[in-house]
Amino acid sequence: MQGILAWWIFVVRGWKIEGKVPLELKKSIFVVAPHTHALDFFLGLAIRKKMNMKNVHFLGKKELFWGIFGVILRNLGGFPVERGKNLNQVDEVIKLYNEHESFHIALSPEGTRKKVTRLKTGFYHIAKNANVPIVLVGLDFGNKKVVFGEPFYTTDDEKADKQKIVKFFKGMLGYVPEYSITEDIEG
Repeated sequence: MQGILAWWIFVVRGWKIEGKVPLELKKSIFVVAPHTHALDFFLGLAIRKKMNMKNVHFLGKKELFWGIFGVILRNLGGFPVERGKNLNQVDEVIKLYNEHESFHIALSPEGTRKKVTRLKTGFYHIAKNANVPIVLVGLDFGNKKVVFGEPFYTTDDEKADKQKIVKFFKGMLGYVPEYSITEDIEG
């Protein structure tokens, strides 16, 4: 099914991939944006299939992981997370990295499909504390392209790192363009 989806998006719809997919990395966190619509999930599955990225997982709110839908999401590589304060989700994800020899997670820095004024910080702290590189992946619906950035490790200058992230995504249009990341978003 994912093969048909990849064929549809990349052959029929004409999407292109720019940049190098770092398949040599044993561990990383794929930060994918802008996330403005549920269709982004299906585009992500197609990208994963086309680029043979078998070991890339995703996080989803636990409410999605019920019944047969939960079985399907887990089989696709999903891990349920309980959203809310004081739940130590960063530590739980770091634990997943520590339990696997090869492990990658793709997630959205916005944490929602709606317009945001600041990016979430969990992905950054996961990367820093698990000592894994961040790979920025832009979903540019305006130009029908997926853009892979060069992997990088967090530095001691969190503000500069986050500005670099916002700058990468600036100008990439999400499915809902008005929800895209702009320069006024705080990292």
